[in-house]
Amino acid sequence: MDETSKWNGQEGADTALSEDDAQKGKYMTFKSGNEYFGLGIQYVEQIIQFQSITAIPETEDYIKGLINLRGKVIPVVDVRLRFKQEPFEYNDRTCIIVINVKTMTVGLIVEQIAEVVEIREENILPPPSIGRGDRAHQNKYVYGIGKVGDTVKLLLDPDKLLNDEDLSAMEQASEMNLEGNER
Repeated sequence: MDETSKWNGQEGADTALSEDDAQKGKYMTFKSGNEYFGLGIQYVEQIIQFQSITAIPETEDYIKGLINLRGKVIPVVDVRLRFKQEPFEYNDRTCIIVINVKTMTVGLIVEQIAEVVEIREENILPPPSIGRGDRAHQNKYVYGIGKVGDTVKLLLDPDKLLNDEDLSAMEQASEMNLEGNER
């Protein structure tokens, strides 16, 4: 193998790495209640306007239902309800962050998008283990506290936002909805 072949073979790998590096440390932030949360940008597929939702019977209250996004049926979760916060009235700032979690696409209903921020590894602290009630429940979804200037963002672990039972219930509902549409 000559030098040119070695260089060309490695170039593709460098491109893939630089794309991952470009996303590393970047977080999509959004507001829920009085708190600001961050999701690793690598999980975010897109952000869409709030749209009508088809309810799924007999699911958790925070699983609001299904939406049809360009022919793909996607389950949606209300983040405030998931965190056991007071429900809020959806308005023109309400949007859905479409993310990929454990090979499934899910929509997260949030009050409003804040911004994309870069948080370096040394500015991420482990979440506090103190707290009771709502805070303790909320902390199980938070893997770190990101310091951004004079503020902090609670960094979410998308894999923990939905448990395996939720995912399987949503997958079944999505499949049933797709089958119903094919008839």
